[in-house]
Amino acid sequence: MTINDDVAVELSREERRRVQNEKADELIASGALDEVFSKIDNGQPLTGDEGLLHSLLKATLERGLNAELTDHLGYEAGAPEAAAFPNSRNGYSSKAVATEVGDVELRVPRDRNGTFSPMLVRKGQRRLDGLDAMIVSLYAGGMTIRDIQHHLASTVGTELSHETISKITEEVADEVIKWQQRDLDALYPVIYLDAIMVKVRDGGHVRNKAAHIAVGVDMDGIKHVLGIWIQQTEGAKFWASVCAELRNRGVVDVLIVCCDGLTGFAEAIEATWPQATVQTCVVHLIRAAMRFVAYGDRKQVAAALKPIYQASNADAALDALEAFADSVPGRKYPSAVKSFRDAWERFIPFLAFPPELRRVIYTTNSIESLNYQLRKVTKNRGHFPNDAAAVKLLWMAICNIEDKRARERVKEKGLPAAKRRAAGRLVEGAVTTNWKRALEQLSLVYPERINHHL
Repeated sequence: MTINDDVAVELSREERRRVQNEKADELIASGALDEVFSKIDNGQPLTGDEGLLHSLLKATLERGLNAELTDHLGYEAGAPEAAAFPNSRNGYSSKAVATEVGDVELRVPRDRNGTFSPMLVRKGQRRLDGLDAMIVSLYAGGMTIRDIQHHLASTVGTELSHETISKITEEVADEVIKWQQRDLDALYPVIYLDAIMVKVRDGGHVRNKAAHIAVGVDMDGIKHVLGIWIQQTEGAKFWASVCAELRNRGVVDVLIVCCDGLTGFAEAIEATWPQATVQTCVVHLIRAAMRFVAYGDRKQVAAALKPIYQASNADAALDALEAFADSVPGRKYPSAVKSFRDAWERFIPFLAFPPELRRVIYTTNSIESLNYQLRKVTKNRGHFPNDAAAVKLLWMAICNIEDKRARERVKEKGLPAAKRRAAGRLVEGAVTTNWKRALEQLSLVYPERINHHL
């Protein structure tokens, strides 16, 4: 599984429809479907064990297997010269395979020497690849293994064990490892970091753990999910391992890291990339300040906080904070003042940048939007058996979300912009708004670190 490009297929929707219509018309005109249509008219069902689709798939697979054996032996069945060949046909064996239309009983041809290994339905294969892809897609969409079992049994009549479905989803694990260990760019001007809480079994207990997701903005302004890490230990030790992993994967330098005041993260960043700026997410800071504000006072307090984070520099922001602290809402909600004071050293770097750059590092909203979608996927699960299972599902869900959006955009390709309703990329591959202006400011602020990457 990979995260698809914006165009998920080579042909446009209109072109695919045209080609499919032509092929269908050719089949109808040839009379090849006359008998099929006759059976449908006489009441024979399309699906189920007695359905036409079931029979058609069985006939197609068996025809393909016999063609493979012919190619393997070098002669057609019943050919007069068969005796001259060293190997020959040796009857059939019975084999049941699970498919998208239900279980199909196949007659698999054999050869006398036992050297025939079909590719259409491989030895030991008990499911067609399409069924595996269906299971992986359902799992990535948030269905539990028990849900998938019921869905397959009720829709296509295929009953698979819990262990079989689990094994199918586990086959994705190698792809997750490759993705998590892939090489990265030498410089990411901005990295956002945020977390989603998941329940994971740890020994004999189920614990809440933070699954941290890092999104990096490359030199072209394109966002990439760099990795997913389950926090196993608190503070600096955990973040030191994450930073070391990113460094080992090729990240030599980071200009700005935007996060939610994570304990130990600033120290780990400074140890790995000494020149990096660690910036507290302003939106997270505002939320923390508003946590204990009564609903009726929220508008007033929010308006009173604006002069702080919209100030022209750190001194002006400090004056605005003092003014808020002395105001009626500031005295009523001292916790709001404390939130800013506690985060002050990691908040003020943001104020040194021009407006074009501030908008880029203002918030981790790009990850928060992703996290919102991921929470919808994870809410169906009581807990994950281990950290690796949680990372696997989150990675699959990211792929699934981006794939679905890409398919919707393909459907609307060619429509006027006013009629397009499909959502853009969520995170992976999304282009940062006004990136050229932001990059210009970065090149002025960090000329010696960024210009040779341009």
